[in-house]
Amino acid sequence: MFVSSVGRRAPQASRVWNRHLDLASLNRNRFYSSASNKVRIVEVGPRDGLQNEKLPIPPAVKAELINRLGQAGMRDIEAGSFVSPKWVPQMAGTAEVLSLIDPIPNTNYSVLVPNQKGLDEVLHLLSPSNSPDSKPPPPITEVAIFTAATDAFSQANTNVSISASLERLAPVARAALDAGLKVRGYVSVIITCPYSGRVDPRRVRDVSKELLQMGCYEVSLGDTTGAGTPASVRAVLEEVGKEIDASLLAGHFHDTNGTALANIQTALDLGLRSFDASVGGLGGCPYSPGATGNVATEDIVYALTGESTYGEIGEPYPTASDVTVPKETKWDIGPASLSSLAETGAWISTILGRETTSRAGRAFMARKERERRLAEKAQSKL
Repeated sequence: MFVSSVGRRAPQASRVWNRHLDLASLNRNRFYSSASNKVRIVEVGPRDGLQNEKLPIPPAVKAELINRLGQAGMRDIEAGSFVSPKWVPQMAGTAEVLSLIDPIPNTNYSVLVPNQKGLDEVLHLLSPSNSPDSKPPPPITEVAIFTAATDAFSQANTNVSISASLERLAPVARAALDAGLKVRGYVSVIITCPYSGRVDPRRVRDVSKELLQMGCYEVSLGDTTGAGTPASVRAVLEEVGKEIDASLLAGHFHDTNGTALANIQTALDLGLRSFDASVGGLGGCPYSPGATGNVATEDIVYALTGESTYGEIGEPYPTASDVTVPKETKWDIGPASLSSLAETGAWISTILGRETTSRAGRAFMARKERERRLAEKAQSKL
């Protein structure tokens, strides 16, 4: 059974970690309290969405995807990862991808690092160069580190136990913070593990606490298998919430069983205001058989703001005065554009040789195609 290592730290180490935790708590100007209507969507398509694709994707295509997402209004984009090409071949060449990005102001670009070697590669890229002909460093402001809520999944994913992964990540987090980077944490398999079954919510709570004490400003809780339901998600979040404020948590929901949006609504009700998503519903997990992609970015955007597209009620019943018509959306998701995201999801899905799995994206593209055909028909009558 996993046992938290918090109590085993030396006093000096505890003071250092507490300092990082205090800094993380204070430096949350981009993130939102549970009382806010602002919702942050972290776009993970370029990394989590593409990492399991079988055929190589050219760096220029990955960079264009990142640029299109920025132009579509996404202000938090996970651009890639610095992992061994032996284990994740698709993420080879992340440095080249970063060199091709056209940075958009006020956009946060992050990369995933599994260990000190991965962070060293990031810091090398960010080091100022003395060569006047070199390009400026890539716009990376944040790194993500990851572990799991079960030893079985951690062993399959990183070849070490939870405790060993946390011990390995602690100096990585400290070094990143000392270099001026923000650190975000991931916890996989918060509901079920494909190897050991149902997960104890207390494990999720304890691992999340460890990551926060390392200095992570936020911990993203991942329903990696997509088995979660509103009831099971509520149970986990209520247990984690006993010791961790909702403003320090994010939700990462896969849509394997079609419950991701319902789970997000549950998380919103419990105060979470940050969610991971992947344009076009890209993604999956090689260590979770049958798990489909992340919840589609387009679907979250529509679920939170779609009522703004309804228009006014026409031909109302006599009692229509009693009907409440939304004048504006409840949730503020920033500049994200549903139309641009739908087009981006369709574009990258076509390149990958399939149709977008986003329901909102498919609906938008179908309407666009219908409008094109109607315009052509009208033009032909002139």
